[in-house]
Amino acid sequence: MITRRASAVWEGNLKDGKGTMSLGSGAFEGAYSFASRFESGPGTNPDELIGAAHAGCFSMALSARLTQAGYAPQSISTDAAVYLESSGGGFEITRIDLKTVAMVPDIDEATFLEHANIAKEGCPVSKALQGVEISLEAELTTA
Repeated sequence: MITRRASAVWEGNLKDGKGTMSLGSGAFEGAYSFASRFESGPGTNPDELIGAAHAGCFSMALSARLTQAGYAPQSISTDAAVYLESSGGGFEITRIDLKTVAMVPDIDEATFLEHANIAKEGCPVSKALQGVEISLEAELTTA
């Protein structure tokens, strides 16, 4: 079993406090605050990091599926839009929209879309987020 770690430290109350989030690998450490999560303040936030994790996981899952099927993906670029909405006095992530553009030679669009949808359902982050609506817009490109 592979175990990955991340950590967060928060100091102060919700509105005026501040914190840092760090990846166990040391590849990222960033500040977060009420303003960076619920307004347009500087820094990162948990929702943005979930989006990055989802986009990365989906891209890898799609690459793996295509490779296993005999295709040679040249590039896969995925964006994730994570929607945080007010709900019952709190907040919840209600939806994630994935948008991917891939360059894959010698594949037709229908086959590509089939693999993309299977990858969306099968990537570990999608599975972990099963309580959230996840949509996918997939585009096959030649350049």
